[in-house]
Amino acid sequence: MIKNINDKNIPSFLKDYLNYMQTIKGKSTNTVLVYFYDLRVFLRFLKLHKNTIPKSAEFEKIDISDIDISLIKTVTLSDLYAYMSFVSNQRSNSAYARARKVASLKSFFNYLTHKAKLIDKNPASELESPKIVKRLPRYLNIDESKQLLTSVEGEHSARDYAILTLFLNCGIRLSELVGINLNSIRNNTLTVIGKGDKERIIPLNSACIAAIDAYRKVRPVDGVKDKKALFLSERKQRISKATVQHLVKKYIVSAGLDPRKYSTHKLRHTAATLMYKYGHVDIRALQELLGHESISTTEIYTHLDTQQLKNAVESNPLSNFKASD
Repeated sequence: MIKNINDKNIPSFLKDYLNYMQTIKGKSTNTVLVYFYDLRVFLRFLKLHKNTIPKSAEFEKIDISDIDISLIKTVTLSDLYAYMSFVSNQRSNSAYARARKVASLKSFFNYLTHKAKLIDKNPASELESPKIVKRLPRYLNIDESKQLLTSVEGEHSARDYAILTLFLNCGIRLSELVGINLNSIRNNTLTVIGKGDKERIIPLNSACIAAIDAYRKVRPVDGVKDKKALFLSERKQRISKATVQHLVKKYIVSAGLDPRKYSTHKLRHTAATLMYKYGHVDIRALQELLGHESISTTEIYTHLDTQQLKNAVESNPLSNFKASD
């Protein structure tokens, strides 16, 4: 079962649900942890909302272990909308975060109703998800990407340069990068484990191959704690997500870019956008490279800049045609 959750003092029905999501539905550890965190917030809210504890209770310390199924049976659709209002107003959750919480609730109550059969009526069946306005992804242009790569320096420059190069060329996720092993790289290809523990193979271009080769020449060998890991921390163990996020922010600042606008995920956006915009990559190929389950997710990268739109209009064969008077 998921690391840390079995050690937590939580209701048995919640533990059973999380086990079900991982072992039967095949959800990844990270996904199930997100469900857990979302549902813990909901159960804490429920105790406050149903007046089972003082209103003055410190929210993050509310114990959910004593919640039994009888309290869950009292939940109505109205309670769920009150909860959505709470996470929006009191916890400043964005539309994306609220939509994820709706998905968690619908999945949880569907399990309790139809799988565990612990409740007779599903209060979340009519719960609607907030409308999400799709925004164009923020990304670095070519010059900014080069600025970022040339800003790398210091003791771990070979490692850090290889990390940035993989982000900007392959569009891999942060979790995929830290999970790379030495044997993940074979015959100029990189094998990564994506969302839902799905494996995919990404061809490596010359920039990636050169950067990885340069790093492997200086990668520590003696005293390494995780001998499989490609990227190592100063303590010679697999590099953590937090360390990668920190070094990316550091170089973004060094490159004179805004650290509030750019992150590891924005480097993934950058790779996808540059491949589509300059490489004329087929949308299906881009979907495969990025490991998107749905083509609709990949379609956010097909945005066109103003110059491309202008060029499209100018290329119309009628663009210079003028009817004679």
